[in-house]
Amino acid sequence: MGKVIGALDLGTTSNRFMLFDHQGKIVGVDQREHEQIFPRPGWVEHDPLEIWENSCRVIKGALGKTGIGGRDIAAIGITNQRETAVVWDKTTGRPLYNAIVWQCTRTDGICNTLAQEGGQDRFREKTGLPIATYFAGPKIKWILDNVPEAKAAVKKGQALFGTIESWIIWQLTGGVAGGAHVTDVTNASRTLLMDLKTLAWDDEILGILGIPREMLPRIVPSIDKGTWGHTLKDGPLGADVPVCGALGDQQAALVGQTCFAVGEAKNTYGTGCFMLLNTGTQPVPSAHGLLTTVGYQISGEKPVYCLEGSVAIAGALVQWLRDNLGLISSAPEVEALARTVDDNGGAYIVPAFSGLFAPYWRSDARGVIAGLTRYVNKGHIARAVLEANAYQTLDIMEAMKKDSGVDLNSLKVDGGMVANELLMQFQADLLDVPVIRPSITETTALGAAYAAGLAVGFWTSMEELKQYWSVDKTWQPRMDDDARRKGIRGWQKAVQRTLDWVES
Repeated sequence: MGKVIGALDLGTTSNRFMLFDHQGKIVGVDQREHEQIFPRPGWVEHDPLEIWENSCRVIKGALGKTGIGGRDIAAIGITNQRETAVVWDKTTGRPLYNAIVWQCTRTDGICNTLAQEGGQDRFREKTGLPIATYFAGPKIKWILDNVPEAKAAVKKGQALFGTIESWIIWQLTGGVAGGAHVTDVTNASRTLLMDLKTLAWDDEILGILGIPREMLPRIVPSIDKGTWGHTLKDGPLGADVPVCGALGDQQAALVGQTCFAVGEAKNTYGTGCFMLLNTGTQPVPSAHGLLTTVGYQISGEKPVYCLEGSVAIAGALVQWLRDNLGLISSAPEVEALARTVDDNGGAYIVPAFSGLFAPYWRSDARGVIAGLTRYVNKGHIARAVLEANAYQTLDIMEAMKKDSGVDLNSLKVDGGMVANELLMQFQADLLDVPVIRPSITETTALGAAYAAGLAVGFWTSMEELKQYWSVDKTWQPRMDDDARRKGIRGWQKAVQRTLDWVES
């Protein structure tokens, strides 16, 4: 058994390779950004070959920095940006088009047509998802409809589809020489093509979208004791290492935070905000604007499901304060500026820059600053920026409570913004539950490492992983009920002011 576990973290803006020891501590890391390609307004693409080349570079980079060899690695786990779609030729190994990124809105027309014929929730009962440009299925249809080479490859039976983890697993395990073509259940649950209950591709939806089943990967558990394949000795690891763990990035953070019990939740504060609540082995349908998704599955066991709420603009609002308004020169300065005042001075910011995501799903909304008086200064604006993140999280938690009937007893947090202690205290006050920051906040890569390590017996059980999870800091709620209610009322009024701004 190797001494460490490797985790390849295939993010939206960069790839990282991280090495973890038996205590879940980071022993090596290398990172490399890749190009964001914007061919037209609203279109976002990545070059899949660049992502593969960068994956090889960061693997070699982390090994080179630490002196750890490929044979010292017990297994590799992979986590990835979830809904991004790649179609490639299995005989040449070449992508047939750039990867279409989860943020891309080019499938708007396809989605509108699908919704006209059966409503936005046409596939929700099976997939747990509304019809939206966010998901991978409509992106595959767009490629097949618009790229002649892809259409020709499908006819010859040579086209393969995958989300980014599928593409990289295929490359790592042999590529054209018989690479494993698999996707784990968490990523499959974000395509709009998988039945949540059977964990199989749904023939009816495939027929409606015109996607041939043969091009789709085999759906596998996130933590697979069967191993999908091994890395090649002449590959970036220079050794024969099992590849046997994969999770979409937000589900990986859930596993990295060891949210294994029903009612445990984590919130990741990044560019956007993603909150996942463990609802157990039964999928909970949402009537309040959340997504029903697979949290993880261990081979031979029932899958664990989650409710997920996504906020489009979280850390991006701090960037806006810095880049567009110039009130701060670096993101961490927002906390010091917000601390110059005791409260928001009656001002609220609702960052509906491209509409509101969960739980509202209102594309007609646009951002507002409400409640302005002569009293309000830049400190109040900075405070309102931070508070917007906490209020948006509250909206999602309330929706989760209504859908699941589960009361949240604490919130585990991760992501770049959790260094902001003012925000964390306000979040605890608003939710009226403790907010807990772990010692290791790189929970996405850690979750992928846990998945691979559990699959090969590097770690023996979920219980063992809980021992290694440790608290860095906990914030206890200390706001009185009247102040909380007043703040929430102000926020709800501000949200109403964003609606119906864009006229169709």
